[in-house]
Amino acid sequence: MGIQITPSILNADFARLGEEVARISGADWVHVDVMDNHFVPNLTFGPTMVEALAASTDLPLDAHLMIEDPDRLAVEYAEAGARSVTFHVEAARAPVRLARELRSHGARASMALRPATPVEPYEQLLPELDMLLLMTVEPGFGGQKFLDLVVPKIRAARALMDKHGVETWLQVDGGVSLETIERCAEAGADVFVAGSAVYSAGDPDRMVAELRAAAEAAAGR
Repeated sequence: MGIQITPSILNADFARLGEEVARISGADWVHVDVMDNHFVPNLTFGPTMVEALAASTDLPLDAHLMIEDPDRLAVEYAEAGARSVTFHVEAARAPVRLARELRSHGARASMALRPATPVEPYEQLLPELDMLLLMTVEPGFGGQKFLDLVVPKIRAARALMDKHGVETWLQVDGGVSLETIERCAEAGADVFVAGSAVYSAGDPDRMVAELRAAAEAAAGR
């Protein structure tokens, strides 16, 4: 699998989401940040919005659930049309069961870790996952500064994936820009969520291409 760029619409114009998604036609996925004002102090999209977006674009949707009860609610997002659904391990009570349930509903199963959550305790879960998301900011708000302290965790996660020979994607989310994407790619990440870097650019689709090129160069691809 090559480098994938997944713009977050958290920094897009919510009143014109269909048009905003059309401005990133060169992206691999559309990242939808779902927040419930409990797990994180912010409130955004729900499954109804995901369903509307899925009907308005051919790009696959990547739903990142920053919610308190993913065991009960995550499948709703797969049913709404999200092709990938990410739950936080800090909120999930039965992550293996949840990952298998998401897969049974046709979605890729992804698990997210906050910056302070170590990856090593979840080594045995990697074969159950299609993607592992390492947050490079504290979840909840866009436009935050990239946390360099997560770079060693990216390396550790990639080493564990290589050790087990899994094809799990390694995604990073938070503060990803032309200034930070290279160190993430060099450390082993291959899926990149970028919000403000993309939607603050004059040409979001061109920024997607520039981010991809920078990551590919750093990863030697």
